Amino acid sequence: MADNDGNAKSKENIVIAGENGDDKEPKIPDTLPVLPARDAVLFPDMILPLVVTTDRDTKLVDHVLLNGRFLALVPMNKETDGPPSTDDMFTHGTAAVVLKMLKFPDDSVRILVQGLKRLKIKKYVQQDPFFIANTKLLEDKVPQRSVRLDALHHSIREQFHKFVNLLPQFPEEVRVASVNITEPGRFADLVASNINISMAERCMILEEDDIRLRLEKLSLLLGRELQIVELGSKIQQDVKSKIDQGQREFFLREQLKAIRHELGEDDDARVEVEELHKQLAEAKLPEEARKEADRELKRLERMQPGSAEYTVSRTYLDWMISLPWQKMTEDRLDVVKARKILDSDHYDLTKVKDRIIEFLAVRKIHPEGRSPILCFAGPPGVGKTSLGRSIARAMGREFVRISLGGVRDEAEIRGHRRTYIGALPGRIIQGLRKAGTRNPVFMMDEIDKLVSDFRGDPSAALLEVLDPEQNNAFSDHYLDAAFDLSQVIFITTANQIDTIPAALRDRMEILNIPGYAEEEKFQIAKKHLIPRIL
Repeated sequence: MADNDGNAKSKENIVIAGENGDDKEPKIPDTLPVLPARDAVLFPDMILPLVVTTDRDTKLVDHVLLNGRFLALVPMNKETDGPPSTDDMFTHGTAAVVLKMLKFPDDSVRILVQGLKRLKIKKYVQQDPFFIANTKLLEDKVPQRSVRLDALHHSIREQFHKFVNLLPQFPEEVRVASVNITEPGRFADLVASNINISMAERCMILEEDDIRLRLEKLSLLLGRELQIVELGSKIQQDVKSKIDQGQREFFLREQLKAIRHELGEDDDARVEVEELHKQLAEAKLPEEARKEADRELKRLERMQPGSAEYTVSRTYLDWMISLPWQKMTEDRLDVVKARKILDSDHYDLTKVKDRIIEFLAVRKIHPEGRSPILCFAGPPGVGKTSLGRSIARAMGREFVRISLGGVRDEAEIRGHRRTYIGALPGRIIQGLRKAGTRNPVFMMDEIDKLVSDFRGDPSAALLEVLDPEQNNAFSDHYLDAAFDLSQVIFITTANQIDTIPAALRDRMEILNIPGYAEEEKFQIAKKHLIPRIL
């Protein structure tokens, strides 16, 4: 097998024969030994070093050196582990002459070949010990001189010179040859052998004996490669300018630190960042939230304290630190004491109180179970909210309340994204921060008065909050980190059941609290309102 010496695509290995060589063309026989070439395409007038490593190809080289030095170099169209077959090679190749051969101690052979003519394989007449084939030499079809041909040649020349100038490491001999070669066909071969195109694309140029068509195909390939090189050069310049700007800012900051140190001034921003590091460590954030907070803290370290983004990042970190990620209160599930608290706070409501006591009893037996979402439904003033407060007092939990009446923006539930100054978490996260624990009794008043409009459907956002299958990883847009709501006891209130969205209503257990009769109002005033006022 023949391989290009070193990197198969290295342009340093391709040398261009002189423009004014010997006028006497060598007589190339029609039947030639065929050397399969892996990752290498040889064009006429080009000189290419190859490494021969297999016994099969070594025998071919020995035969060629004893019989006129001519061979056919044919590119392979696919990779093979074993010996190549005729199906593994392209139908077109290059008639070449071996200029030099060197043998090395590792039994490898290196040869230097020069391309002479394009050729087409007609028929393989021998396969062992090496390939021999009948070939047809292809002469370049030179079209009549025309404005289109001159314009095409000029365009490719300009593109290639621009391509070469963008690559400082480009071989100097190719630069010189690109200036000296004036014949369009030879120039097309030079360009095709020195730009980064695939083997199939190189073979497409090699197979084309019509110079005009060869130039047209090459123009498309060269235009694509020039765009890639120009884009790469622009990216490198942008990166270099950013690095230079970053180095400049680094030196200026170091000088500023030195000046402040000499003046005896404290670096307030540095002290603040160190304090935030300490507070984050004490907050015991979950892994996901800690990664997000650390990433924001690193951004904060690179910002100027007076910038607007600094304020946004600082506020975000304050929220992350102050949320009760791990803080919980211990439940006091004493049903007898709970009944006394309910009776002292509310008159009558026997059925509702019985259901609440059942609810607490189940929590006592199975603390890790999924509790139903209680919804107190009834007219205003019947004690729906105060029942929730009594439940919290009976369980020894914190109580937090939000009103959903008139809420029409989904961001009120899920929070705002941190894309502008003034963004805040949603009401759920705000309520938990206010409660100071992650397992409060959370009352949502007026759930029947949610409104949907173009800003989103807040009831859809509440589905995740109230669903025990999902709320263990509630996603607030502002936090960008999951918060566990599974330990929160949610209680809702409503005046009318019919206006509660159906999907939400299915997740709740409705407890109806009717209005009071005159005698009940008298007893409430006597036993509860007047003593409270006094």
